[in-house]
Amino acid sequence: MSASSADQAPTIRDVLRARGVIRPYLRPTPLFEYPALNSMLGFAAAIKHENHQPVGAFKVRGGVNLLSQLSPEERQRGVIAASTGNHGQSIAWAAHRFRVPAIVGVPEGANPGKVESMQQLGAQIIFHGRDYEECRLFVEGLARERGYRYVHSGNEPLLIAGVGTIALEILEQNPEIDTLIVPVGGGSGAAGASIVAKAVDPAIRVIGVQAEAAPSVFRSWREHRRIETESAATFAEGLATRTPFDLPLQILWEKLDDFVLVSEAEMRASIRALLEKTHNLAEGAGAATLAAALKLREQLAGHHVALVLSGGNLSLEQLRWVVSD
Repeated sequence: MSASSADQAPTIRDVLRARGVIRPYLRPTPLFEYPALNSMLGFAAAIKHENHQPVGAFKVRGGVNLLSQLSPEERQRGVIAASTGNHGQSIAWAAHRFRVPAIVGVPEGANPGKVESMQQLGAQIIFHGRDYEECRLFVEGLARERGYRYVHSGNEPLLIAGVGTIALEILEQNPEIDTLIVPVGGGSGAAGASIVAKAVDPAIRVIGVQAEAAPSVFRSWREHRRIETESAATFAEGLATRTPFDLPLQILWEKLDDFVLVSEAEMRASIRALLEKTHNLAEGAGAATLAAALKLREQLAGHHVALVLSGGNLSLEQLRWVVSD
């Protein structure tokens, strides 16, 4: 890790501080085991229900931690972010709570439920670009031109510390957990989990999971160099990243134990399994951890595993498609 990146990377102390910041606004989410799911997997797996957050996804933790600590001048200028949905919802929810003007740029064709949620929370929505990367570049230009506080979806230490509280809760709720499986889009969630796990016990394994159709972070982690992909053609918008983010990637290089890819079909099957076995709706990124656990079931036998169900914001159109098989 470079000196500059190491200086920015959050520590376990930052995550502990974030928990204190977040506590007045967000309750701990449940960690439940389901006998039917354990039988299907062949080992003990607990689901961390981030789909139970107010915006249906984990990123709201980071949004609260960051926006609550803006300077008065930053609050007055307002914030701007680019998002496929959940990061934008996080920023919109926290901005509404702390009375900060917010603009969220989303790609054309963004998840309509997530867009409506951001609008209902008072955020101004700007549609731009075919995917997240095109939208992000446009939004970064707006931030420079107009002086908004740009909130990157990955290169923000306060966001990473905020979402790191997920792993903290998991290990407090069940100290027997020895393996965490975390979805990876930009990598903030897996970075936060890795920071916490390695501080608590270096033997706790953290496994990242990304879509085969959007493997930029997986390939960058494996080859230890930044790799961009030409497309991120996955239905799991939370995993649809063509360009890895510097700060999370540096943390993952240092602390992540393993990384797997899952197919579109495997995520669809896992959404159906979660709906049937747990009666919870997962979006593609949220179901990716179950897909990874099924892929690694022989390796995970005998372990106590936590699967982060990162979000449940599946549109009705996506749900119809998922259950159509």
